[in-house]
Formats: sequence, structure tokens, C-alpha cells
Amino acid sequence: MTEAGFLGCCGSTRFAREMALRGPFSSLDLAVEASREIWWNKVDVSGWLEAFAAHPRIGDVEALRTKFASERFCSGEQEAALSSANEQTLHELADWNRKYEGKFGFVFLICAAGKSSSEILAALKERYSNRPIEELQNAASEQQKITELRLAKLMSNDANSSPAVEAKLGDTPAAPSTDVKQATPGTGPASNLRPPITTHVLDVALGKPGSGIDVSLHLWTENSSPGGSEANADESHGFWTPVGKSVTNNDGRSGPLMTPSNYLQPGKYRITFHTAAYLARVHGGEKNEGSVFYPYAMVVFEVKPSQAGEHFHIPLLLAPYSFSTYRGS
Repeated sequence: MTEAGFLGCCGSTRFAREMALRGPFSSLDLAVEASREIWWNKVDVSGWLEAFAAHPRIGDVEALRTKFASERFCSGEQEAALSSANEQTLHELADWNRKYEGKFGFVFLICAAGKSSSEILAALKERYSNRPIEELQNAASEQQKITELRLAKLMSNDANSSPAVEAKLGDTPAAPSTDVKQATPGTGPASNLRPPITTHVLDVALGKPGSGIDVSLHLWTENSSPGGSEANADESHGFWTPVGKSVTNNDGRSGPLMTPSNYLQPGKYRITFHTAAYLARVHGGEKNEGSVFYPYAMVVFEVKPSQAGEHFHIPLLLAPYSFSTYRGS
């Protein structure tokens, strides 16, 4: 866990220096947590660009092969892409990478683990239409994903492949709460941490907490292949991936919707309040949930990369014929 070792995980000298100062780390969770805080809060844009420049251009096959042969951290990260690429796809990748770098001024960066060459090419074409500030944020997010994969490999080697570390290697580190399936590396519970997203419900018609309301949290996931996981998915763009769910208590507060952490994966989130049963039970003596005007309320909000270290409290103010929200503290 030297500065040189961390530089192999991320090409930013500031990042590597800060990680070395904070190390050694007793677990992968602690290392990933520190890497996220440093990357988003300590490393500036010039450091991001320095890290981007350390990557080979996807599509420059010879450069990739040379780098993979000599650097253990890179080996396998783009293996699926290389094995699935045909000559036409490789030439398209090289051509689009040149276009991308000409437009944005840095190489196209994507966490290629498990992605085919056609998936990478499709992502490259889609992201080419973005604004420069959006692509800078996208690239920074992809770099953090790659960094976490390499940290897992680094600590696996340092720990002589201990089971605790090896178990992390199959995770996709960028998504909250298990690859958004239920537990992100580096976001394990700690006494001084709380879930990055919290909520409560206030019944403004009664001036009382809204208790017993089912609440669910989802993260918007861009499609890399056809098909979504939910019936309401827009399959041409992406789908909402479940993160967590709970029920409001007697104070109207929801239980944890995600794992406690100091870091929140940037992206679009949706909190759904399933209000039908509550409104039917509390207002007007209704027993038929079908007669409720608002059977559920949805709040969609976006977390920017620069806000990844912030806390988001998103309450719901509810009445039988109206609801509103705000960002609380």
C-alpha cells in the first residue's frame, strides 16, 4: 500500500499521495471509502485529467495489449471487449475515440469490465453528444469505478487473497447498495455514518407524522443492452433499479433505504411513497384504496458528482388532494 501502488489504481499523483498518507487500510471497505472521499473532495480537475491520461485509448489494440501484458492492475479489465471485437468494430472504436478526444480533450473512459466491444462502442457514440461538463463528470465517475476494482485487486494481493477481500472482486463497485442490488464496497455500516438518502412523511392535513407508509428508493440505470428489469422501464434509455425499501415509523420517518456511507453514487434517484393504504385508513374512513386520489407519490431528484459527499433528506408533505417536497437537512 505504497504511493506507487495506489498510483497503479488511479493515475492521479494527488490521489495516490493522499491514499498513502491515510493507509494502510485494514479492509477493502475502508480503502474504498477513503478513495471516494479523496477523489471527489481532494483531487481537482487537473488531477482528474492526469488520471484520465494514464489510460490507453480503447480501440488502440496494440497499446492495450502492451499495457495489459505489463501492468497487473489493468489485466482483464477490458478482456471481454478485446475477445468480442471484430476488425470492423475495432476500427470504429479507434475512429470514435479520436473524435471523442478531439471534442473533449481527454480520452474516452469507461469501466469496461464485462462489457463487449459493441456495448462500449454504443456507449461511446451516445456520450459523444454530451456537453463537455457532463462528459467530465461521466469520466470522473467511470474512473472511480475502475479505481475501486483495482483497489480490490491490490488488497487481494496484499492480503494473500484473503476470503474477505476476494468476496469483493465480483461486485460492481460504482453502484450504491450492492451494485444497487444491495451493498456497495466501502459503504459498510459504521457508528458515525448514516444512509446518504433519508426521508420522512408529514400529514399536513392533520399536522401529524404519516406512519405506516411503504417507501422505496430506486436508481436510474442507463441501458447498456436491450431490455429493462421493470415493467415501467423505458428500454431505449434505461430502467429504475431497486436500492432499498422501508416503512415510516410513528414519527413518520423511514427506516434505512440504503447502506450507511459518507459517499453517494451520483445519478438520478426516485423515492416512491405508497400512500394509498395510508390515505384510505386515515382520511375519510375510506376502506377502498381505489377511491384515493393519490395512490402513490414519486419524487425524482439528481445527485451531481460534486455532491457525492453530501447528505440528501427528501421529505414528503402529504394531504388527501396535494403533496409537496423539499430538500431538508
